[in-house]
Amino acid sequence: MFKNFLYSQKVAPYVFVLPFVLVFLIFWVYPLLSSFGMSFQKVTLGQEAQWVGIDNYTKLMSDTIFFKAVRNSGVYMILTLLILIPFPMLFAVLINNKFMWGREFFKSSFFFPALTSVVVAGTIFRLMFGEMEGSLINSLLGLFGVEPVKFLKGQVTGFIALVALASWRWMGVNMLYFLSGLKNIPDDYYEAASIDGASAFQKFTRITMPLLKPTTIYVLTISIYAGLAMFIESMMLWNGNNSPKNIGLTIVGYLYRQGIEKNNLGYAAAVGIVLLLITMVINLTQLAFSGMFKKED
Repeated sequence: MFKNFLYSQKVAPYVFVLPFVLVFLIFWVYPLLSSFGMSFQKVTLGQEAQWVGIDNYTKLMSDTIFFKAVRNSGVYMILTLLILIPFPMLFAVLINNKFMWGREFFKSSFFFPALTSVVVAGTIFRLMFGEMEGSLINSLLGLFGVEPVKFLKGQVTGFIALVALASWRWMGVNMLYFLSGLKNIPDDYYEAASIDGASAFQKFTRITMPLLKPTTIYVLTISIYAGLAMFIESMMLWNGNNSPKNIGLTIVGYLYRQGIEKNNLGYAAAVGIVLLLITMVINLTQLAFSGMFKKED
């Protein structure tokens, strides 16, 4: 009977999906529900949790540092979207061109930074954008007679360093996504367009971009999440979670500050729930506008 149960065609599908379901329930659903419950409590290590209702959320709505972190994460997300979607797409189109030489070399060169530890990358960029005259960026600026800039002590210059780090690390990853999308576009479309006298720009705007829409939406979705959830890059760039005047503080960084550094786990859970809601609202909105929820005829 047990053998028949294991070899049953009705049971087999459930057995195959069971590992995913268990992992999803244990490592996603349970932590989410637990965090949601903690957000209504005052939780400190070594003490019994106390129910405080919506006090954590009320306090959050008047927390200027939290809104500073939200603004920083929002600006970072927008800047990375403006760079890490159009440029990887263009690079992918260039590398996918049949007249392009050294394709594999360029693919590897672009993807290699993603294999680098974010700790190592953050440290290198911190030294590159250091305020000393001998730092790499200041040395290059000095060639043009520009005085040394304290990049990591200003809001604008700090974000230049942060976005440069993100672009260097993730440009190649997004480019590979677009390359995989380009492989699914039949060459017949381009040949027909050439016969009709279409220019390269017309082929890109009328064929490539529309047929890359599913890939673009996917890259946009994960980039929104990655932008709002960014933390380690900022922490390594400023060598800690306390940047000058919180210019590099992100939502996850503020969650870490409250939960780990200040041992205020209930308040940190409220920050995490708000981050989840912000991410879901933005992503669901852009998916709705892109037509992903529409039924095909």
